[in-house]
Amino acid sequence: MGKPPEQPALLRVRLPQGREVLGVVQQRLGGSRMRVLCLDGKERLCRIPGRLRRRLWVRENDVVLIEPWELGGDAKGDVVYKYRSKAEVAFLKRKGYLKNIEEEF
Repeated sequence: MGKPPEQPALLRVRLPQGREVLGVVQQRLGGSRMRVLCLDGKERLCRIPGRLRRRLWVRENDVVLIEPWELGGDAKGDVVYKYRSKAEVAFLKRKGYLKNIEEEF
């Protein structure tokens, strides 16, 4: 008896909801702060909130999900989620969510 043909693994990718925006980390600034180029054309100074600080490790050129601050203007935001696998990033590119970014990851 042979093995059944393998089916591709089901991939659940978190998409932006509400005020959330996709972005790419441009530069680490120290601590939990970083400069992020968002897909709405703005460059924001973002931080990792305390509840995620020890669990979320972010490097340059990582694709992240940002929630802009309501009070601090549109120039700052919080990192809500990091896309960990290349398959998630490829899915976002294929569906057209990352079409505004010219850089290669």
